[in-house]
Amino acid sequence: MNAPANLKYTKSDEWFDPATGAMGISDYAQSQLSDIVFVEILVEEGDTIEAGKAIASVESVKASAEIYAPAGGKVTAVNKGLSDKPETLNSDPYGAGWMVKVEGGAAGETLDSAAYEKHCEERSH
Repeated sequence: MNAPANLKYTKSDEWFDPATGAMGISDYAQSQLSDIVFVEILVEEGDTIEAGKAIASVESVKASAEIYAPAGGKVTAVNKGLSDKPETLNSDPYGAGWMVKVEGGAAGETLDSAAYEKHCEERSH
């Protein structure tokens, strides 16, 4: 499992980069979902979002899931390319697979990478 130390994580498997304001789904989440075939971003640039509110919906060959904002703030960018290449979430969840960027964002209830990895391991057993 890949959980970069510079990111913050939610127990519902989203990540937030306090340095850039980017957010998306974790490597653990994409591996649990398997082959992602559809992504819909539910917010637009200029929207103000709150931590814990739905920002996207994804579907895989196994399941569908709502993606919740790990931080609140004003949306400054939306990764519109994901709808054309949803598999990017599987191949690069922390890079090209970012979903939304916010500014002025305050993280909600998040974990550091070590605590998140422990949380994921506990669910795997």
